[in-house]
Amino acid sequence: MSAGAVLGWLVLGALAPGAAHLRAGWRKTGLVLLSCYAALLLGLLALGLLTDNLLGSLTEDSWLTAILVGASVLGVGWFALIVHSFVVLRPGRLPQAGQIVTGTLAGLLAVMVVVPFGVVAQFVWTSQETLDGIFRQPPAGDGAPEAAEPEPENPWAGRRRVNILLLGGDADDHRVGVRTDSMNLASVDVETGNTVLFSLPRNLEDVRFRPGTPMAERFPDGFRLPADPGGGRSDLLNSVWEYADSHPEIFGGKEQQGARVLMDTIGYTLGVKVDWYALVNMWGFARLIDAIGGVTITVEKDVVFGRYNEGLVKAGTRKLKGADAMWYARSRTYSDDYTRMRRQRCVLGAILDQADPATVLTRFNKIALATKELIRTDIPRPMLKHLVPLALKVKNAKVSSVQFVPPLINTGYPDWDKIRDVADKAIRDSKNTKPAVAASATPSPGRPAKTGSAERPAKKTAEPSAKKTGDDPAEGLTDGCGSSLANG
Repeated sequence: MSAGAVLGWLVLGALAPGAAHLRAGWRKTGLVLLSCYAALLLGLLALGLLTDNLLGSLTEDSWLTAILVGASVLGVGWFALIVHSFVVLRPGRLPQAGQIVTGTLAGLLAVMVVVPFGVVAQFVWTSQETLDGIFRQPPAGDGAPEAAEPEPENPWAGRRRVNILLLGGDADDHRVGVRTDSMNLASVDVETGNTVLFSLPRNLEDVRFRPGTPMAERFPDGFRLPADPGGGRSDLLNSVWEYADSHPEIFGGKEQQGARVLMDTIGYTLGVKVDWYALVNMWGFARLIDAIGGVTITVEKDVVFGRYNEGLVKAGTRKLKGADAMWYARSRTYSDDYTRMRRQRCVLGAILDQADPATVLTRFNKIALATKELIRTDIPRPMLKHLVPLALKVKNAKVSSVQFVPPLINTGYPDWDKIRDVADKAIRDSKNTKPAVAASATPSPGRPAKTGSAERPAKKTAEPSAKKTGDDPAEGLTDGCGSSLANG
């Protein structure tokens, strides 16, 4: 047998284990190897076809551990297969030069066949570390209690929607506590994936708390504190988490109540039940954007940033790195909170559109590391396998956005009934194929109180109309992005 034939059979044996053994006369061994290989392929095919929610199941520890062990065993086994196949082909009968060439190439082939299994094992290990870091059990009192794992055949326990509070926090080494400067509630239809993203302004005043809760007892007329020494305010919606964390005496000494209080408050404001929250460190978000290679955004006009206005994100359509994307989303220089909210929504929409599976796979390690460092959540790990297919539905479903900003809502004198009516109509429109009937303005039991704070002037009797025509303030997630009409 020539050197070329030895190498050819060796490669064939790597692709179809047992082929080289059959050629060398090891008939029984060759047939056993081919049978095991065929059984392995059939088993993997059956697993893919018969397992419901395969992608979601791959987030479970048991599956990840099984894949990690399986990849390691198969890698070692394939390496040994190449070595043994080379031996049974009897390269010692070749001339010395042929032995050297075939031996060298056989060694390279043995190493090469291990690489895919090593990559899979490394991906799984990184996934497991990332998931354990993100979906860890939160400290006692931090957010809602962990829910029991739902039945696989009915993962949402009959619920039509799942509501997840997406928060952007500004905590860092130089600031005490967490202020949630970006607050968006994603309300997802579990059947269709249709989603409404409700954006609440950071400067919403006189926030109402659910009657009967400790915060409602402390602030019966709405969240109102004396002005800060510098004239600023620490009683806006973005301060609720920080205030609750800083005053455990309100909750009978229980600490870290900020997440739970903010979830309940926003749920009460919108008239929905908030299931879980995910808090993202805004500057950590820049690392995620860098990990996916940047995002392409149309900057409508120059965005100035920095303490001395020394930074600039120039107008135009181009790919922004993480830092520039975050300054585009966060800067309030020569701008206002509402324009900034729109820019944040544009960044979220760009990431949703551009973080395709190919990008995630090719940049997996960087994305996993960035994600692990920037996210804090109370979503129970067992729920992740059900959220993965739901997220895939959202990717291809209708995503609309409602921003509770002027002129729709006066943030200084909020009309709580109107906020809830708008939210209710947007949710109904999201799940219905036919146009929804306009929501009634008649207050219903349990709605946030309309009474004004005793420390505030009487509420205005009329609210400005929304910018959009008609009574529907909902819009597409990226509507207005890159448009000069949305400069605010």
